[in-house]
Amino acid sequence: MRRVVTGHDENGKSIVVSDGPVPRSREFTSLPGWVSTVPWATEPGEPVSRTGEDPTPKLASLLPAPGGTRFIVITMPPDTAMADPTFDPVAYDREQLADSPGIAELMEPDGMHTTPTVDYGIVLQGDVALELDDGRLTPLSAGDIVIQNGTRHAWRNRSDRPVTMAFVLIGAEADC
Repeated sequence: MRRVVTGHDENGKSIVVSDGPVPRSREFTSLPGWVSTVPWATEPGEPVSRTGEDPTPKLASLLPAPGGTRFIVITMPPDTAMADPTFDPVAYDREQLADSPGIAELMEPDGMHTTPTVDYGIVLQGDVALELDDGRLTPLSAGDIVIQNGTRHAWRNRSDRPVTMAFVLIGAEADC
């Protein structure tokens, strides 16, 4: 995945300050096909970065504080990958905790989770289903958009191909 970041030169003119792969990207070894990429983040009250300095290496949590943001791209293999006899859920949980601190701790064993965020989700490639508390699955395909308002949910990839989704998480006051 290519990331182009803009900023300003010493004269205040807009320029491209970096153009290349997203530095904070991880393909899980415990679940082949699971890829987590964090292209950008903002913290509440911080000014726009004029230099385009990458904030992602300093992130202690992928869960943004109220007013903060996280831009996350996830590729999920089919759910059947977790049913494979070689799948190690302990190793996967360990990788999730290392890669997605703040969010991983909120994951329930069945993948359901609730975050104090408003999430804008876009299916970039593939098919996925959104599961909410009522157990119903809402099918989504490439180009579909989901506005997630702090509700308990899980993503189910019942297809036989990976799905890639982009999310912008906006930290909100916890009411969930």
